[in-house]
Amino acid sequence: MLRYTLMRLGIFVGCLVVVWGLVYSGLAPRGLGDSNGLWVVLLALLISAPISFVVLRKERDRASEQIVRRVDRVKANLEANRNQEDGADDAARAQGQAS
Repeated sequence: MLRYTLMRLGIFVGCLVVVWGLVYSGLAPRGLGDSNGLWVVLLALLISAPISFVVLRKERDRASEQIVRRVDRVKANLEANRNQEDGADDAARAQGQAS
């Protein structure tokens, strides 16, 4: 998961550098007034999103498999705890009725 995040950040930073260079060289339009920095960041986000979607497909699938395994493990632990509590409650009731 960390690897995917770092790769995604790397693609964004690369796009940010390219967009910044294009804007300050005059090849891409500048933002209005003082919004130039925000314009560069938004344009870099817009460009990096589809690139990340295509380039990081395998890494994203690998990360989602890890998340699914963790969720399944937590669900199994919760179910085991719930069953253990139910068994203890049933035993306590049975002992209370036997007295």
